[in-house]
Amino acid sequence: MLRRDWERLLGRAAPGAASSDFLQRDIAYHQQVGQHGGLSAATRGRLAALACADPAAAQKPTNATPRIKPGSTLLREWHGRTYTVLVLEAGFEMAGKHFSSLTEIAFHITGTNWSGPRFFGLLRRRATVQPRCVSGNIISA
Repeated sequence: MLRRDWERLLGRAAPGAASSDFLQRDIAYHQQVGQHGGLSAATRGRLAALACADPAAAQKPTNATPRIKPGSTLLREWHGRTYTVLVLEAGFEMAGKHFSSLTEIAFHITGTNWSGPRFFGLLRRRATVQPRCVSGNIISA
């Protein structure tokens, strides 16, 4: 029954050596991915690099948050009000108050948890090419 469910869900024959525990967990994982989405492209790339045993590719930093120079000013309009943030050497200033992070400011403005860099439009989505293994090496897909 599990093998049939797995094959129906994934559209191919279940591996012969797969245990019922594995099939159950894999079915649950794929149902979760279908409902909530899967891993990010960056995470998939790092996992592929680790699987191929390429330490250089696996150690690449994934933080895409740009460095903001002190003295820069960030503007954000939220619910009809414009907020101005001054970037300092150590932290940020908004309306005369000091904040340690943009995320703290985003929470102060919205009252909910936001990624500060995303809230201020500083993160850019990049198209990534999934690496894949061929003879232990990573190549572009």
